[in-house]
Amino acid sequence: MIKILAIDDREDNLVVIQAMLKTFLPGCSVTTASSGPEGIEKARRDCPDTILLDIKMPRMDGFETCQRLRSDPLTRHVPIILLTAISNSPANRKMGLEAGADAFMAKPIDEGELIAQVQAMLRIKKSEDKLRHERDILEKLVQERTIELRESLQGVERLLEQTIQVLANTVETKDPYTAGHQQRTAHIATSIASAMELDPSVQKAIYMAAMIHDIGKINIPSEILNKPGKINDTEFSLIKEHPVIGCQIIQPIDFPWPIDTIILQHHERLDGSGYPHGISEGEILLESKILGVSDVMEAMWSHRPYRAAKSIQDTINELENFKGIRYDPEVVDVALGLFRQGRISAEKVTLTNV
Repeated sequence: MIKILAIDDREDNLVVIQAMLKTFLPGCSVTTASSGPEGIEKARRDCPDTILLDIKMPRMDGFETCQRLRSDPLTRHVPIILLTAISNSPANRKMGLEAGADAFMAKPIDEGELIAQVQAMLRIKKSEDKLRHERDILEKLVQERTIELRESLQGVERLLEQTIQVLANTVETKDPYTAGHQQRTAHIATSIASAMELDPSVQKAIYMAAMIHDIGKINIPSEILNKPGKINDTEFSLIKEHPVIGCQIIQPIDFPWPIDTIILQHHERLDGSGYPHGISEGEILLESKILGVSDVMEAMWSHRPYRAAKSIQDTINELENFKGIRYDPEVVDVALGLFRQGRISAEKVTLTNV
């Protein structure tokens, strides 16, 4: 049974929400709470599938309640929709996003929007629960096989590749518009690395990092990743944190390559104009420079919710105009050379062996 928790200090609002949900989602169970502390207690006890949370409440407002729910291991994965009668300003949205909210709704509540938002959150919860379950199974498998594979380098690498694939699938479930982006970027990046005749271990590192270079986006609200309109400065500032988040996710895994650093630096640019730290040419790993160019190529060729795919000529212009400024000149020359030889296809973004 679907379980929904509504938290609001006004009884009449809770009655309306309960009636709407019971009417349009008759199979659901709706629990109510009239304060933040009570809501947190019931969320911990009942493990709801979605939480509807009012912002303006006495003692503990919705922002603080949301933060506490997100910091609790028992409730951190539950989707939260903030309900607000106050100004839906960029500042308030920023506070909500930083607190961990997944979506926003304005009062008075429109029943159609409420049901649509709840159903969207339920889909996200179901997908993420499935991924966590699969990850738990994989972790158990890793534990069971570690002793057997300890002496086998090939076995260890295969295990790491399975971990990489699970992490890659996690991002694509969160952000369906970029499904396949990481894999295609990995093919481009390893093709460039091979053409540059880099050591096989470096090529492996580039492949592994490229396959999960956007893993940090799992911490970005879905409504931003899938937003069809223009992304504002506040939202973009959150998106720019994904290399840092990705690096933090990967650091505990004992890779034989600097995967965490490659991911951290893949949006850095030679002239220091990149993010998250604005470092420049001499501080950026070659692997990150290759991944950065590959990411730009694949992203420009692909459709996004906020823009149509760019043309081939736009992509060529971007790389040639900023060669030696943003992008490593040797990497750009090799990438464009592969493209002109037909070894990278813009139509399907597939590659032949280099």
